[in-house]
Amino acid sequence: MVLPPPDAGLSAGEAAQRLQADGPNALPGDQRRTLHAIVRETLQEPMFMLLLAAGTLYLVLGDLHEGLVLFGLVLVVLALTLYQEGKTERAMAALRDLTSPRALVLREGRPLRIAGRDVVQGDILLLSEGDRIAADALLISGTDLQVDESLLTGEPVPVSKIATLRPTAQPAARPGGDGLPYLFSGTLVVKGHGSARVTATGPRSEIGRIGTALETLTSEPSPLKKQTARLVKVLALIAFGASLLLVLAYGLLRGDWMAALLAGIALAMAMLPQEFTVVLTVIPALGAWRLSKQNVLTRRIAAIETLGATSVLCVDKTGTLTENRMTVAQLYAEDASRANDGPRERLMVDYAGTADLPESFHTLVEFSILASVAEPFDPMEKAFHRLGQHFLKDTEHLHHDWTLMQEYGLTSELRAMSHVWKAVAGEVHVVAAKGAPEAIMDLCHLDGPAQARIAAAVNEMAASGLRVLGVAQARFAGEQWPAIEHDFEFEFVGLLGLADPLRGDVPAAVAECRTAAIRVVMITGDYPATASAIARAAQLDTGDAQAVLTGDAMTGMSDAELQQRMATVSVCARIAPEQKLRIVQALKANGEIVAMTGDGVNDAPALKAAHVGVAMGGRGTDVAREAASLVLLDDNFASIVRAVRLGRRIFDNLRKSMSYILAVHVPIAGMALLPVLLGWPTMLFPVHIAFLELVIDPACSMVFENEPTESGVMQRPPRKVNTPLFGGMTLLLALLQGLGALAFVMGATVWGASQLTEGAARAFAFATLVCTNLALIFSNRSRVGSLWASLWVPNRTLWIVTSAALALMALALYLPWLARLFVFEPLPLPYLTAALGLGLTSMLWFEAVKLGQRQTAKVVSI
Repeated sequence: MVLPPPDAGLSAGEAAQRLQADGPNALPGDQRRTLHAIVRETLQEPMFMLLLAAGTLYLVLGDLHEGLVLFGLVLVVLALTLYQEGKTERAMAALRDLTSPRALVLREGRPLRIAGRDVVQGDILLLSEGDRIAADALLISGTDLQVDESLLTGEPVPVSKIATLRPTAQPAARPGGDGLPYLFSGTLVVKGHGSARVTATGPRSEIGRIGTALETLTSEPSPLKKQTARLVKVLALIAFGASLLLVLAYGLLRGDWMAALLAGIALAMAMLPQEFTVVLTVIPALGAWRLSKQNVLTRRIAAIETLGATSVLCVDKTGTLTENRMTVAQLYAEDASRANDGPRERLMVDYAGTADLPESFHTLVEFSILASVAEPFDPMEKAFHRLGQHFLKDTEHLHHDWTLMQEYGLTSELRAMSHVWKAVAGEVHVVAAKGAPEAIMDLCHLDGPAQARIAAAVNEMAASGLRVLGVAQARFAGEQWPAIEHDFEFEFVGLLGLADPLRGDVPAAVAECRTAAIRVVMITGDYPATASAIARAAQLDTGDAQAVLTGDAMTGMSDAELQQRMATVSVCARIAPEQKLRIVQALKANGEIVAMTGDGVNDAPALKAAHVGVAMGGRGTDVAREAASLVLLDDNFASIVRAVRLGRRIFDNLRKSMSYILAVHVPIAGMALLPVLLGWPTMLFPVHIAFLELVIDPACSMVFENEPTESGVMQRPPRKVNTPLFGGMTLLLALLQGLGALAFVMGATVWGASQLTEGAARAFAFATLVCTNLALIFSNRSRVGSLWASLWVPNRTLWIVTSAALALMALALYLPWLARLFVFEPLPLPYLTAALGLGLTSMLWFEAVKLGQRQTAKVVSI
């Protein structure tokens, strides 16, 4: 609990003025791409360079109209590219704003959580364990505050901080000082809590001074981008070699070297799959934006590649499967004056039925509150306070004017915490402790029969799905506090059973995971009986005795034994945060693709080790969020499952888009190359290929990105993570699609040449090529589903692109001045109808392939 300092902090007006004067609290390298930078990068793409080269050649040849049209098409394609890039950049900017570090500040006397970039000099930061410090500051109050400054010093040992109300005589404080009040931006609070006044932000902070060095850091490209870069490089080399050979062949055979150069440029444009890089930027970025609408923030875009391949979801129980809305549902009180075999008091708490609580339970409720903080954040402590306010508000048990003298926090060795209170009168201090029942029994040094009796009560409460905590009390005289809690003479007071309702949508989400062959493993610090009860309610598989693993049993296992055991485990109970890392490593060793949730400082190693780390946005610490790939805004398990579904959709759409890109380049490249080699008139000039780019660019990025999730996406097992996005059967089918389309276009060319003039035949071949291009878009919308079924799947962008392509094609064919620029002659309407029919027919053979795949799948399933 961070207690606000006496100062009320800045007002909203003062903060706004200082933000305007000093600028945002951001590092020098935290800049977004400008329009000028996007234009410069776009014009450096090989496709645009080839278009500009072709336009320049036409101008050199004296063909003003052709050159100007090409330059006009450059502007149109550039505008389309800028629209796509701008949309992507806006999505990424929104994600950056959402995922930027947050800070808890005191404004006008009230705690307020704001974006880290909005912190200003003079703000009061409220800090607690796990927080990333947002700006350089001076500690003005605090309890046992320790900070990890290794980001600035390289030293892994945390340093202690001591509060002061005024700066020390040393004006230039440096990081790494022990016992000083100075705090530095970017460092991490690892223990304690406090408040600090901001002294420097942004480039004026210590980390801001080294911001220039940070700007030189570049992120590692994802495996998918590396794989695609290799493919693009190979295809670019092939395109360059083929174009060079075509220039030589055309020039030597026909003697027209300028026409040869134009033919070579056209072939290079036809073969260059520059859309791959566009797709790999646009679809994942917009996918991350879509994930944010599902309450899942993407901190690392590469995680989207892995999300759809997840085979095991390791999730926290509290707050993820449950609502994290604790209510005390059952009380168990021990009376030291009773005989060991006498009856004990047990009460089912009824908030609605009565406002009275039997006297025998008053001490239990009182000491559960004394062992909690005065203004709790923890849901369990809030439940204790609500219980006291409901039943003890008019009694002497609740109204204490006492002073908190000493705190003993939770440790990995003892899962209990204690508060030492000094009463207004008297020298005897009151000690209240709460924690895990076994830890409280250990503090009370109970004999065997008493431990067995209480353990039986704990198991009975836990079997009902309740989270059980024990409470103890002690008295202590003097001011020399014991070093450890065991040195107090504790007496056992009783047990509290807390109910945390299961989220309503969890069972359906778990069932969806089961059909998708994703195993769900629940991890909790609760008793095995409590964990099993919640797991049964969530419909997790707990029937096998091997399905539940406890932290104590895990401690005694070797890594090999744990690896073997985790193959069947569905519930991990009584797990310490540091044990999560071993769980992740064991699952990964079994070949699983692991997604792990976490919220605390100790969860960070497991989040980083998992293939997909998922931090809690509502209750998680900054260090957990920074270690994770995804941040769950609503801390809801169902949101993780929706994210997996969307991850599969994004991967599917990437694969569809890239299949289309490769397939569509085959007929275009073939029509640029084969007529020249066969001695036919040239069918495709650069202007034709530039026109086709107007269809390909928006189709591969916008149309396929907008494709909805396929119906069976969560009825298939996860893909293997090392399976290439674009390889094997996918690559072969794309090539077959492209060759099929090329065969139709070449057939149309031969047929047209035998019946039409050269210009009309070129127009017929071009119209057929455009129609087969559109047919490839429709064919690739679903990898298995039928074309007829896909027509009823809504995708407004698809119909916009299709209508625009057909309208532009009609203008190019029948608008006289435009037809002349495309070297067309009027195309009779029956041939236009034939081109549309050929485009439709070109889809049918691939539909037969998909039908065969569906029949094979049915046979296999039988």
